[in-house]
Amino acid sequence: MLAELLFWPTLVLYAEAALAFAGNARYPGLAGKLATWGVRLGWLFHTALLIEQVVKADGFAWTSWAGSLSLFVWLVAAAYLVWGCKPKYRLLGLVVMPLVTAMLLAAWAGGGTGTHTPSGGSTAFLVLHVAFVLVAFAGFTMSACLAGLYLWQERALKRRQVGVLRHLAPSLVTLETLVTRTILVGLPCLTVGIVTGLIRLNRDGARVDALMIVTMLTWAVYAAFVLLRFEAGWRGRRAAKLALVGFALVLVVRLALPVAHFS
Repeated sequence: MLAELLFWPTLVLYAEAALAFAGNARYPGLAGKLATWGVRLGWLFHTALLIEQVVKADGFAWTSWAGSLSLFVWLVAAAYLVWGCKPKYRLLGLVVMPLVTAMLLAAWAGGGTGTHTPSGGSTAFLVLHVAFVLVAFAGFTMSACLAGLYLWQERALKRRQVGVLRHLAPSLVTLETLVTRTILVGLPCLTVGIVTGLIRLNRDGARVDALMIVTMLTWAVYAAFVLLRFEAGWRGRRAAKLALVGFALVLVVRLALPVAHFS
């Protein structure tokens, strides 16, 4: 199966990028360039895999938990490439790519490379629900990685660790701004995703399940982030930690509740 064949170079290239970013953290230079190309090429193979699934699927191609996780991984890698091609964001890859590699492996183990979907699996509300929720979660993942980089850099600077100076990285102000901007993009997307999901549940006469409850709790945490950031003036460590709390809930939704929620 072509999708299965495309999966392995994707995984290898993502894993190579994760290892190369680790090497670049110790010896900045060539390893960073190899890591960046690993992400680029891995993303291209991943794109081909998703296209193959679309072509072969009978309906919406990502109705299963594993399938939607693979699509989510692709979105996270794409979001990283927005900044990751710049040398000063290579430390961000040290956080993003191990996570991407692990989640892609989990998607494969759950059958995420499959191309068969039952007839009638595609509806407008389902497509909108999955698309907006996954885009939001990809944004929140990037905000968490940026927040983690912010906390590491701030702590190193406070302790006057000389080693941090040899790493090319964005300023604390830039990282703080990007954390906020990615959340401001992700929150409206999650809002649309939740609303379309609730409409679909009401239409089908289904009940709100644990996955939807945790998703709505995630929305509440990020809504609180926006409120506290702009109304209470939360900045720095407090805002970064709250972004990480929200991401913990994202992981619960994507990994700890592996059910065929969309089928």
